[in-house]
Amino acid sequence: MNTTLDKSEQRIREMFGEISPRYDFLNHFLSGGTDYYWRWRTIRLAPPRGDTPILDVCTGTGDLALAYWRRGRGQISVVGSDFTPEMLVIADRKSGAQRTAAEQSGRTFAFLAADTQELPFPDDTFQIVSVAFGLRNVTSTERGLREMARVCQPGGRVVVLEFSMPTNRLIHAVYGWYFRNVLPRLGQLLARNQQQAYNYLPASVAEFPQGQQLADQMQRCGLSHVIWKPFTFGVATLYIGTK
Repeated sequence: MNTTLDKSEQRIREMFGEISPRYDFLNHFLSGGTDYYWRWRTIRLAPPRGDTPILDVCTGTGDLALAYWRRGRGQISVVGSDFTPEMLVIADRKSGAQRTAAEQSGRTFAFLAADTQELPFPDDTFQIVSVAFGLRNVTSTERGLREMARVCQPGGRVVVLEFSMPTNRLIHAVYGWYFRNVLPRLGQLLARNQQQAYNYLPASVAEFPQGQQLADQMQRCGLSHVIWKPFTFGVATLYIGTK
């Protein structure tokens, strides 16, 4: 772990707990609503197959878990896990109708507290194990990926949607300036917190591997045929690996 960036479990849990009341609003506002499109593309490029359950780790307020539930039309059980209680309270609140529908259909739609580095599930349980904008916050990326691969069934997919930096030089310069100077000030103004969450965001993206680097790391953690697809000029990237 980079010693200049504090990614300890305690710091990450406190940070996301502090910003949880404004988390959804700021995601949509600071991305100009593009985060909806990114999740839509994710479930189109990595759709469910059959009726084996799906797990979304670092689920936060549950948006990707909800997107997968809707794509499965209520016929596939979906579990979202996160280790920040405040985020899970919001996820539960947002998903009341889905949880009721799941109970009526004999499926499961649930959120539970769990650290992605120590998932409380048996090996080979899920057809898809996904994470959206959360892997870079896991203290050990390798431990997180190995756990995601462990609970994924053979032939299943590990799906990682994460922020990245554009590779085009001009777009990189303009976006980098916004990302380092405008976004942190706006975020901190709208979601005041002691952990400087919106200064942490660009720092965590800058140090996180992307492209071939992350694909190679996914392969070292037990996945194969890893592909990646940049979204919106490379502001976000989707990675899909097969177990």
